[in-house]
Amino acid sequence: MTNTIEAGDPVVHVRGLEKRYGDREILSGIDLDIAAGETYALLGPNGAGRSTCIEILEGFRKPGGGEVRVLGQTPLSAGREWKTRIGVVAQQTGELGPYSPRELIAHMGAMYPNPRPVDEVLEMVGLEEHAGKRATKLSGGQQRRLDVALGIVGRPELLFLDEPTTGFDPEARRQFWGMLEGLAGSGTAILLTTHYLDEAAHLADRVGVLHGGRLVAEAPPAE
Repeated sequence: MTNTIEAGDPVVHVRGLEKRYGDREILSGIDLDIAAGETYALLGPNGAGRSTCIEILEGFRKPGGGEVRVLGQTPLSAGREWKTRIGVVAQQTGELGPYSPRELIAHMGAMYPNPRPVDEVLEMVGLEEHAGKRATKLSGGQQRRLDVALGIVGRPELLFLDEPTTGFDPEARRQFWGMLEGLAGSGTAILLTTHYLDEAAHLADRVGVLHGGRLVAEAPPAE
């Protein structure tokens, strides 16, 4: 039977999350809840444990201890149906091959039960004019937009965004912020990492600060 979350339950529920590599403690007792439609910004210096924490939530890495539930399931053992309910935008652009944004979005969309139309996704990320261009010929900022397009085409209930606006000019960042606000308004939960404090302040309902493997502060941005 497929595990689901009830109305009002958090889409991310973490208690006492731990992770070690040998003698090195990466995460030490993380507690975290993220609600449907909430945008949560996870901040912290390099080496604070952000990437490890997110990879555990995505199901790519095994936790060392604690309880982790994402969309009602344990990520590491969740099946294909669960994977279609999340979107992942990693920090680095993946291999694009000899394909155009339109082809890549269509291919990715075919993996989901109810994908967004390709033209809608292209418009959302501002790639309409570059839809037929070979993806490897796009600028760095345009390739980043394509990364985001591939992450949202499946209508995710939870979207992981790792440094999503790297390479964007100021106007492109503002347009991207508007798109994320629309996604959150439609009920998508977003877990965002960023080095831009103004981005966290503008987008996040709550901000958490990781330092030394611990969540040392958590509050709305204004606080």
